[in-house]
Amino acid sequence: MSDILLQIDGREVKAKEGMTILEAALSSGIFIPTLCHHEKLEPYGACRICTVEIESRGRTRFVAACLYPVEENLVVRTRSEKVDRIRKMILELLLAHAPDAPALQDLAQEYGADKDRFEKESSFCILCGLCVRYCAEVKKKNAIGFVDRGARREINFIPEIASKECWNCKECFSLCPTEALQAAYFLTEALAFPSPSFEPASEE
Repeated sequence: MSDILLQIDGREVKAKEGMTILEAALSSGIFIPTLCHHEKLEPYGACRICTVEIESRGRTRFVAACLYPVEENLVVRTRSEKVDRIRKMILELLLAHAPDAPALQDLAQEYGADKDRFEKESSFCILCGLCVRYCAEVKKKNAIGFVDRGARREINFIPEIASKECWNCKECFSLCPTEALQAAYFLTEALAFPSPSFEPASEE
């Protein structure tokens, strides 16, 4: 792979072809916040908290750093007035679902987000998909998946698989950016009250 030179926050960064902006930034010690990224998983782009501002071929736009591939001479700004405003709005929306999540509270303080801006819909889940994807991509068990679509979308364990696999694993619990205990709750609820219409993670 050939090296690619780009600029991140005014610094020249050397990256490998095929890397994303997020990977290039992390390799150079430049912090970009994420809530749905994991080094063992394929990029997903669910939370959009890693949104950055880029200049490429004379155009300026906003992209998810975890998905956008590096380009020669790409100019990236990880912090700007517009980037911060986008992240603030995203955080305020997520805080309506998980207002007490430490990871969200820390970011809210950083970006001045108001956790009370939107009406609470406390599900404790921000649909980052980390648990679903980890179980599918790393563990190869598919014991947890997305149920329903749109505003009604949520995660749930698949009783037939979870009852055999999850109690001896629990690796997904610590991945949850809201509360690890919420994963245990979903597991208990799913085993007691099986939910219909499972959407496999592989379709994402």
